[in-house]
Amino acid sequence: MGVKHGRDYADILQDLTKAVSLIPDSYLFFEMEAEDWERMETPDRLEVHEALAEDLFYALGTTPSIEVGSAVVIHDTDLHRINILIGDKQMTFVALV
Repeated sequence: MGVKHGRDYADILQDLTKAVSLIPDSYLFFEMEAEDWERMETPDRLEVHEALAEDLFYALGTTPSIEVGSAVVIHDTDLHRINILIGDKQMTFVALV
């Protein structure tokens, strides 16, 4: 189902893809090894990050937070955004409206 949103899905997906690319060990979400990730070319990494963003968008519709490597991705229903945090520090967020 995904999260409720007022912005165009394509724009949200683009922003969320950029946001998850900031997570240094995002590849762990797909149970990849660091060596495998390092060998991937940039276009392949972008494809993985886009798949991750799509998975997160839909999963956050039923689960309020999801661990992605060393980060936590949280759907903030009050502020209508998706927050990406490492520890207590907010890395970035994606507006849904």
